[in-house]
Amino acid sequence: MTKHKAYKFRLYPTAEQKHLFSKTFGCSRFIWNRMLNDKQEHYQKTKENLMTTPAQYKNEFPWLKEVDSLALANVQLQLQKAYKSFFQSGFGFPKFKKKFDKQSYTTNNQKGSVRIEDGKIKLPKIGWVKIKMHRQFIGFIKSATISMTPTGNYHVSILCETEILALPKSNSKVGIDLGITDFAILSTGEKFENNRFLSKLSKKLAKEQKKLSKRALIAKKEGRKLSESKNYQKQRIQVAKIHEQIANRRNDYLNKVSTKIIKNHDVICLEDLSSKNMMKNHKLAKALGDVSWSAFVSKLQYKADWYGRTLVKIDKWFPSSQICSDCGFQDGKKDLDVREWQCSHCGTFHDRDINAAINIKLEGLAILAK
Repeated sequence: MTKHKAYKFRLYPTAEQKHLFSKTFGCSRFIWNRMLNDKQEHYQKTKENLMTTPAQYKNEFPWLKEVDSLALANVQLQLQKAYKSFFQSGFGFPKFKKKFDKQSYTTNNQKGSVRIEDGKIKLPKIGWVKIKMHRQFIGFIKSATISMTPTGNYHVSILCETEILALPKSNSKVGIDLGITDFAILSTGEKFENNRFLSKLSKKLAKEQKKLSKRALIAKKEGRKLSESKNYQKQRIQVAKIHEQIANRRNDYLNKVSTKIIKNHDVICLEDLSSKNMMKNHKLAKALGDVSWSAFVSKLQYKADWYGRTLVKIDKWFPSSQICSDCGFQDGKKDLDVREWQCSHCGTFHDRDINAAINIKLEGLAILAK
């Protein structure tokens, strides 16, 4: 099966290449903001959609010709996609991009314009950039997305068209109960711990954020812009490094857990949780954000599609914690602090989460059988 698969690698550009990257980020951001602004103004005046291309701005802004034209063309496509998502899928309206947000641009591979040789990657208008290949990729390069994190690290995400083979059958079906005490509990009894990546570094993060706030106040009192305050910018990077560390550790863990589950089970059943609505609960919001259920389910979904597995989502209102998985008797709602209970009908003693995972599996298989 031919699929698009992305491989992300660290880049080590020279000072000159960093300048070229910065210029391309800036031009891409400018085109996005200018086209979005023009679309909004045109619609307010005419109630019609404005169709423009980056090429139409090059005469007025000749410096746009200095960067990769495909990067600007992709901005146009991304803006069109953002508008389509807003009108058709209910996503938020496209927003203007800021200089200190994550910077990125995408270019396409045309007749080998993007290729890797001898530990370096060739990029249009940039030339050969040193790349850290921590793993090999297979397939034809379709595009490359270059990004810079708030800490100043550069990465390239290479999108390849590759043949992905289905995994051998494991003849195993599993239910997953997602939780906070434990991250994921399987109907087999296996539990994956909640590493609480944010909580572990929360004190360090709070300390560095406090320093950042103080430096912002000092800069304000002295009448300096934050962009011109060296001490503020140094501290901003320190805070960004902690956020980056948390995100990298969490992403690595989610990948390892999701891959293990996909490798060992043909059918995976889990609840269709609405994390967005649950985040409105201020008592649970921080813990839910740290555990990242939504990102985990997304990883399970695309890996299941790739490797020939079946992912079944059951209704979020299904009372998985209230039903005895042994006799099917519904024993009523239980407080979150009740971790073990005994069925009042058959007397079976249950681990709350494992019992819920078994019920999720049974419900998922019943849906699959319909």
